[in-house]
Amino acid sequence: MRGILHVDMDAFYASVEQLDDPALRGKPVVVGSPSRRGVVCAASYEVRPFGVRSAMPMGEALRRAPQAIVVPPRMHRYAEISGQVFAIFHRFTPLVEGLSLDEAFLDVTGSRGLFGEPRAIAQQIKDAVRTELGLTCSAGVASCKFAAKIASDLQKPDGLVVVPEGIAEFLAELPIERMWGIGPKSSVRIRAAGYATIGDLARAQPSRLEALLGSWGRTIHALANGHDERDVIPDHDAKSVGGEVTFEHDVYTLEELEKPLLAQAQRVAERLVQTGTWGRTVTLKLKYGDFQSRTRQTQLEEPVCDTDSIYRAAHAQLARMPGLRRGVRLVGVTVSALSERSDDAPLLFPDPRIARGKRLEDVAAKLRERFGERMVTRAALLDEPSEQPEERPAGERGDEHDD
Repeated sequence: MRGILHVDMDAFYASVEQLDDPALRGKPVVVGSPSRRGVVCAASYEVRPFGVRSAMPMGEALRRAPQAIVVPPRMHRYAEISGQVFAIFHRFTPLVEGLSLDEAFLDVTGSRGLFGEPRAIAQQIKDAVRTELGLTCSAGVASCKFAAKIASDLQKPDGLVVVPEGIAEFLAELPIERMWGIGPKSSVRIRAAGYATIGDLARAQPSRLEALLGSWGRTIHALANGHDERDVIPDHDAKSVGGEVTFEHDVYTLEELEKPLLAQAQRVAERLVQTGTWGRTVTLKLKYGDFQSRTRQTQLEEPVCDTDSIYRAAHAQLARMPGLRRGVRLVGVTVSALSERSDDAPLLFPDPRIARGKRLEDVAAKLRERFGERMVTRAALLDEPSEQPEERPAGERGDEHDD
């Protein structure tokens, strides 16, 4: 029988902040933009009894818990700790499939001879994370990915749940909201159709679920019955790297968007340099005051990883964006079509600005490592408003979920 683990760090971003700043330990900590129009990236367990969760609007979070301490995100630090966490995972198996900075599937089927049964391996991982990093994680152990992921969430924080061989029986009494892929909107529709538990879905006719949910219905039926043959796929590559910021007040002019756009380009460039990747596609995203979103993208002749190149490409798309006069509440930049620079054939006439930009990013990265990430920035951003970005390492073991 396969041994699949799902290991999930507990309130990862918030726990890292409490680890680095002892004054925050035991306090209600919210990681995110201090702007009331921002979004909660992570919430410590001390603030959760007030109903604060990740992805919640910051304004709502502060209404529920006005005593909460808001800390801006530090993606470099979270990525650094994540690397240490994943290094622990790789001690036990090479089959590690990262889902985000703070969670992964591990196939430990072939690791039994060295480390014991899957439950023992999960406990060893938990002990190593606690002893070496000062953090806690929760683990689910099962013979398939779906059941392992559900199990890891059942006894948070610092939990360890082993799913027995009868997966369907284990799942049967759980509410449908535990089902992977069922969100708040779809759960209302499913409950209205008479399904309240995963067991109800398992007993339903697949054709009826298909009529209710489309082609996804048969997948839901199979998962509810414990049928999940998906393999753990190691070394998922990032598909994109991005970031976005929500403004305290809507902005209405091109000039007001230029500095926030530059700030996002700089943050994306930092992430690309840190991971040694380059990208050919730059996407600009605007969300308007009415919450409608528009994106525009451009394909570059050669891959880039520097602030100026990303900014030039994104700025060129602003002229193609309609409706600035109706107000913009969010701007985002994403770089995709990622690769290692060596993977691309050299151009006959490469743009020298890209090479100069890369050298500048390398120097800036070394200075940030020595003096702190907030100590090095562009002069044009020194008078940037104090609102903080909603950091979003899109596709790169993505955002922290509500754990």
